[in-house]
Amino acid sequence: MPKKITKTMNNTQLNQSWDYPKKINSILFLVLLFTVFIAGCKKDNFKGAIQGVCPVVTTDPMDKAVDVVLNKVITATFNTAMKPATINNTTFTIMQGTTVVAGTVAPTANGAVFTFTPTAALLPFTVYTGTITTGAKDTLGTALVSNYVWTFTTIPQLTLSLNPAAAGVTTGAGTFAQGSVVTAAATPNTGFTFTNWTNNGVVASTSSSYQLTMAGNMTLIANFAPVTPGKFAVNLSSIPVAGGTTSGSGSFNAGSSVIVTATPNNGYTFTNWTDNGVVASVSSSYQFTLMSNRTLVANFKLIPSSQFGVTLSSNPALGGTTTGGGAFNAGSSVTVTASPNAGYTFTNWTKGGVIASTSSSYTFPLNANIALVANFIITPALGPGVVNLGTAGNFTILTKSGISTTGITSIDGDIGVSPAAATAITGFGLIMNTNGQSSHTPIVSGSVYASDYAAPTPANMTTAVNDMQTAFTTANGLTTPAPVVDLGAGNISGLTLPGGLYKWSTGVLITNSGVTLSGGPNDTWVFQISQNLTVNNSANITLLGGAQAKNIFWVVSGQATLGTNVNFNGNILSQTLISLNTGATVVGRLLAQTAVTLNASTVVLP
Repeated sequence: MPKKITKTMNNTQLNQSWDYPKKINSILFLVLLFTVFIAGCKKDNFKGAIQGVCPVVTTDPMDKAVDVVLNKVITATFNTAMKPATINNTTFTIMQGTTVVAGTVAPTANGAVFTFTPTAALLPFTVYTGTITTGAKDTLGTALVSNYVWTFTTIPQLTLSLNPAAAGVTTGAGTFAQGSVVTAAATPNTGFTFTNWTNNGVVASTSSSYQLTMAGNMTLIANFAPVTPGKFAVNLSSIPVAGGTTSGSGSFNAGSSVIVTATPNNGYTFTNWTDNGVVASVSSSYQFTLMSNRTLVANFKLIPSSQFGVTLSSNPALGGTTTGGGAFNAGSSVTVTASPNAGYTFTNWTKGGVIASTSSSYTFPLNANIALVANFIITPALGPGVVNLGTAGNFTILTKSGISTTGITSIDGDIGVSPAAATAITGFGLIMNTNGQSSHTPIVSGSVYASDYAAPTPANMTTAVNDMQTAFTTANGLTTPAPVVDLGAGNISGLTLPGGLYKWSTGVLITNSGVTLSGGPNDTWVFQISQNLTVNNSANITLLGGAQAKNIFWVVSGQATLGTNVNFNGNILSQTLISLNTGATVVGRLLAQTAVTLNASTVVLP
């Protein structure tokens, strides 16, 4: 029989068996176990969770994420169901610097997943900080052991704008991954030409199709220029826009020799230039005479992975054209050809600056992508040289007895008369300037001068007229180089003339077949005409090879008459009258020792 022990409590005697301590220990163990269960965390079986004390959380975007989209709904996923009331705008926050991002925190159908939806789109290429605090608790009331803080960076943005605002349209703006290659394109509206792209005031590209690599947020301005009255526009674009770049756009005088170039981007080859879908040239360097507005498309082709590309260019671009580029199978025999423009001579083909061939027609086996440059040099200038106009060269129109106009006329530059007074300038609606030395009118871009204006204008006008007369006498007396005498018996219609000195004892006629002056940019032409110069309606004086209107001199002892809708290039030095009929356009100067008459005409200083 076990021995009993008697204990007293408050002097009351108690009986307790020998196993009483065991029962007490068991009860204490159960209490301790329950306490641990309540205070501790449940076992973490959440796969892919951040390691730590439960509950734990993962986020989308994850910590240090980049290129996060601007309309991102931010998600927090826990490894256990959470009390929705504890996941709110206090425990789940997004910050941009020290600024709290406004948004809505909401549960989802999955009790472990909660979202933060920003009220407004996130800012591009900006670092955000997210925090989930220990106030977030699971359904058993267990909290995160510490705040979870993470950061992410949003995707960069390319912003495009126009200058002036209504001058054209742009494409290519948007958000793009950091380091990605994107293309911006600009298209001018009617009456404008594309000038360049600028970034913070610095010119980034002069090509309307501009390929760039994203390096944070970028803001580009597409700049356009209005087409000057009396000039024509050349607008360029690329297809596809990522295929390559172009150069040579702008506004130019009628009859100008214009050169445009196309350069393929990596992975592309140039195919051709098209105008309204019609192939204009297969040379990446394309030269033409501008007689109307032109909209040219440089077409490029992606090089298939199974082929190699041959890229051709001209140096200088004005020097000549090339053919034979494109994509070819490995091992193909490829022939490329270089053709010099007037005034230039082909020298060689180079690859990476090293001479590959001195033959203008170069054949080689193709075993890799290759970029070849056709090099040209200017041939010695032809002609008698530029005629020195003295101060008369400062005027677009200068006469001794008067200037008159009817209809809508446009003149680029200054005009003047002497010894005639300002009353000899009619049809212009002159407005006297405050200094009294000149006047102005909407149809003349420069100033108007007359012998009766305030000093020093009278003396300046006398000098200019004397210089005009001296230039006429000098040009009419040239004998070197040996002149070409009485070409075509005075009818030079349809002819192509290189730089030189030409002399007629008769008048000269140019019918609507026109005449072409072909030569380099330094070649000169002097035409000594003993009688009248007559240019029939719709005739064109066409310039090729870089020939420039400023280097052409029509020295007319009689009068010069230009018919309706004539496009004329060169300076006219007439001993008598110069007359322009309706719609005639001249790129040059009208220097007459009697008068100049205009009828809805355009004269542009070369």
